Amino acid sequence: MKNLEKILEWGGMKRDVIFLILSGAALLLSIFGYSPFPFDMAWVAIILCGIPIILEAVVGLVTEFDIKADVLVSIALIASVIIREDFAAGEVAFIMQLGALLEDLTVEKARAGIEKLVHLTPRTARRISGDAEEIISAEDVRVGDILRVLPGESVPVDGVIVTGETSVDQSVMTGESLPVDKGPGDEVSSGTVNQFGAFEMKADRVGEDSSIQRMIRLVQSADAGKAKIVNLADRWATWIVVIALTAAALTWLISGEIIRAVTILVVFCPCALVLATPTAIMAAIGNAAKHGFLVREGDALERLADVKKITFDKTGTLTYGTPQVTAVVSFSSGLSWEYLYAYAASTELNSEHPLGRAIVRSYQEEMKNAPAVPEEFRMLPGRGVQAEVNSHNILAGNPELFLENDIPFTDEMKKRADLFTEKGCTVIYLAIDGRSAGFLALSDTLRQDAAATVDEVKAAGVTPVLLTGDHKNAAGHIARQLHISEIHADCLPEDKLDWINTYENQHIPVCMIGDGINDAPALKKARVGIAMGKIGSDIAVDAADIALVNDDIGELPHLLRLSRRMMTTIRLNLTFSMILNFAAILLAITGILNPVVGALVHNAGSVVVIINSALLLGWKKKM
Repeated sequence: MKNLEKILEWGGMKRDVIFLILSGAALLLSIFGYSPFPFDMAWVAIILCGIPIILEAVVGLVTEFDIKADVLVSIALIASVIIREDFAAGEVAFIMQLGALLEDLTVEKARAGIEKLVHLTPRTARRISGDAEEIISAEDVRVGDILRVLPGESVPVDGVIVTGETSVDQSVMTGESLPVDKGPGDEVSSGTVNQFGAFEMKADRVGEDSSIQRMIRLVQSADAGKAKIVNLADRWATWIVVIALTAAALTWLISGEIIRAVTILVVFCPCALVLATPTAIMAAIGNAAKHGFLVREGDALERLADVKKITFDKTGTLTYGTPQVTAVVSFSSGLSWEYLYAYAASTELNSEHPLGRAIVRSYQEEMKNAPAVPEEFRMLPGRGVQAEVNSHNILAGNPELFLENDIPFTDEMKKRADLFTEKGCTVIYLAIDGRSAGFLALSDTLRQDAAATVDEVKAAGVTPVLLTGDHKNAAGHIARQLHISEIHADCLPEDKLDWINTYENQHIPVCMIGDGINDAPALKKARVGIAMGKIGSDIAVDAADIALVNDDIGELPHLLRLSRRMMTTIRLNLTFSMILNFAAILLAITGILNPVVGALVHNAGSVVVIINSALLLGWKKKM
């Protein structure tokens, strides 16, 4: 039996394409009665397309007693050959193999996400022993080891900072768009990236217990737990076989004509039934591609049609994922916000901090001007920066920077700054020549089409949910702007996965939309996962069923409507094919149809199904 399975696997899809081309050409020659050999050319289709079907049926029956649609096809093929209706046998084999190829094309997918997560795992660590430093494998780190992490390096294991100040990019774990300042006593996670400033840490969770390894296991478990849809023809195959054999046997017994019985088997072959789903799916996938969606799972659109909730990640999905200066507030009547903005941009010009770079970029974009080059510059890790601009001593950073330099931090300043922090903004305070001057507020910004997209999703009867690793203030501010009432903030990857599980356990199908590595487990687990293909991480894209190539979420409502239209087309195809088959059976029982005409009639039904499915290629709902 193993040898049979190897034969079936030989060549895969390339073999099927070659066999179909040769079989199609042979059937055309058979129609015109031409054959350079002493046998009907339809035998080429019988051998190339029919034998794999028969072998597949035998393997399924013998190994698992699994009755699929190919069992009935095999019976019809053998019966047609016995009564020498070679063309009917070859035609049925050709159509069935064509349907199988279309189905294979819809479910083909690359699976590289877990491997990329493994590659993301830090390979080495710098262990400190006394005054000595040694580079060891990350797998050899033990709990309690003291490790040093340099700027630009990934944190090798989970632990706590012992000495040093830095800023850490935690987007791999939380999806936060802004880096987080860290100091002694703060926790750091494996896989996150040290932005600048060396620090020493004490290892806390190592090996399989580390955050990045837990993420890998989450992705693996989510993938294993996702249900797959069974082909409808195979789901009904047992009943189809029983009905077809019973009708054929009774007809033979009553009429005494075996040709009528064989005709019943031929017309009852579920060609149109097999083609009904994959042809519609392929047409819908082509339509989706025109609107910027790369459908990576063949049955993803089937699942999407059932979705009741869509969970949106915030950063990079509903927002652009890059911090922007949203407000400049001056506390000095003699200092305009434009001058304060210019001083801030000059002060941060040489900064390595992502927020500093964001201030410079925002200034250049908004003011259409390059900031002045500072005469002096100094980084103050964990606090901010100090610079001399136009002979003025300027400090830019957090409240601790003000306190350490004895600069008054008044209640009015705090009150006005709180208005922005409550909206999820990050505030950078400025002092000029020892006096507080004002602050800049930075935040992530909404995509232009985010609000309209959420409104259309609601109009389609689907509930939007905000599922993000960002702070509740930032999440709440975005949710209020988009009128999203259901919010889950401060979510780690396992938290997002838990929420997806909660909805699924309540029998609420969920679609997850995200872009970050931290979204990968949830994208895998959700009924349908959609990744932002342009700015999204490769791992998120690999974990998802669908990739939005150009990140235009405004096309999401079209995809929802398309999936439902596709299911309507599939149901029409199935209904038509079954009605046609039963009508053909009645004609076969009465002797009106012979096997060849019967094959042509029911294959004409297959053509109608294909044409109906093809209409999906250009479908778009008129608004």
